[in-house]
Amino acid sequence: MPPQRFALPSEVPGLAARRIAADILDGVLHKHRTLDEQLDGPTAHPGVKTLSDRDRALMRRLVATILRRLGTLGHLLSRLLDRGIPTDAPRAQSALLIGAAQILWMDVPDHAAVDLSVRLVQSDRRAAKYAGLVNAVLRRCAREGQPLIDEVKGQTLDIPPWLLKRWSVHYGESVARDIAVALSHDPSLDITAKSDPDQWATRLHGEILPTGTVRTLLQGSVTMLPGFAEGHWWVQDAAAALPARLLGDVAGKTVADLCAAPGGKTAQLVQAGARVTAVDRSVGRMARLNDNLTRLSLQAETVVADAAEWPGTSEGFDAILIDAPCTSTGTIRRHPDVAWLRQEADIGALTALQKRLLQKAAALLKPGGTLVYCTCSLEPEEGEQVVEGLLATEPTIRRAPIAASEVAGLVEILTPDGDLRTLPCHLPHQDPRLGGLDGFYAARLVKS
Repeated sequence: MPPQRFALPSEVPGLAARRIAADILDGVLHKHRTLDEQLDGPTAHPGVKTLSDRDRALMRRLVATILRRLGTLGHLLSRLLDRGIPTDAPRAQSALLIGAAQILWMDVPDHAAVDLSVRLVQSDRRAAKYAGLVNAVLRRCAREGQPLIDEVKGQTLDIPPWLLKRWSVHYGESVARDIAVALSHDPSLDITAKSDPDQWATRLHGEILPTGTVRTLLQGSVTMLPGFAEGHWWVQDAAAALPARLLGDVAGKTVADLCAAPGGKTAQLVQAGARVTAVDRSVGRMARLNDNLTRLSLQAETVVADAAEWPGTSEGFDAILIDAPCTSTGTIRRHPDVAWLRQEADIGALTALQKRLLQKAAALLKPGGTLVYCTCSLEPEEGEQVVEGLLATEPTIRRAPIAASEVAGLVEILTPDGDLRTLPCHLPHQDPRLGGLDGFYAARLVKS
């Protein structure tokens, strides 16, 4: 648990946000805790809720910028430090990262970035002796940092080598580099509107993507944006909105949404008229799904259970959507901690689970029913290979290829077999912040 130190009325403005950012960075880099669990819910850092909306947004942006640029920052600091980053004081490391990120990529005056990082170090007993070092290094960073970064601009330092190597093998070196570049940009806010996306694109100063998703660059608290509290829309990446649509017309049909939380796909299916049973093993995540449905005035049957063990119903389901747990490497632009928390060894354990879940889904499906399997992973072992394994062992299951007309004519996001495969570099835009998609895989299967 991070130290419970909260802002006092007399505290220097902005210091509390940076202190909490340092705690959360330490949680990711040294304690292998995800950003989500540190920012929201019962395991969140206790200081997050004490921050003003403005400071909370600053803290989140600081952490995300550092994790998105971690390899470049490491290179930069190694050039500015004679003896490397101090290893006996994590707060000194965090202070250097926070200061350098602000100087190079954020709209913070250099003197404020340096001063607040020095204060951050001074407030920690183990790190206080490095205050002079932090001050000197960050002043050098303000003078010399940009040229040092320009030296390595094309070197994809911000993607772990094992991931970049895999993407080069599977997609080619050029596409792998395009993915890395796409992941370096702050992502947009994507929403799915219950109705009238044109109106919400106007009200939220955004634009409508070919797939119907509304994309905006508005920042700050999502809950304060027009239409959120009234339940007119929900946050959902444009790629994540595609798999549910592949089930076709679901009005009046029974649909199981397996591994359903936080509920974006459940909401899509209910809105389309399906009778949905949403299944997820996490009590906390299911509570969030129920909260979302309540806000949206939508209703579904919810079940807290391990989908791989869930007996389902005796009648079976007309359609099943399964968004299987995975390494989530396709979501790094929105969840930059994933790049530094995942290891290549994680893939094997997750594919075993994915195969069990897909076999269970096939068993729960009525004859003539449709099954969509998807993951937010860029790794073929978690997508194409899992589906091929099922097709090889289940003679009653066959692939139903996806047509370009079902995905707004975006032929580049379809595989030769007719599966969906979006990449972070897809859907480019002249403003990089308005381009890109999460990396998703989806296959549509039918039961004879």
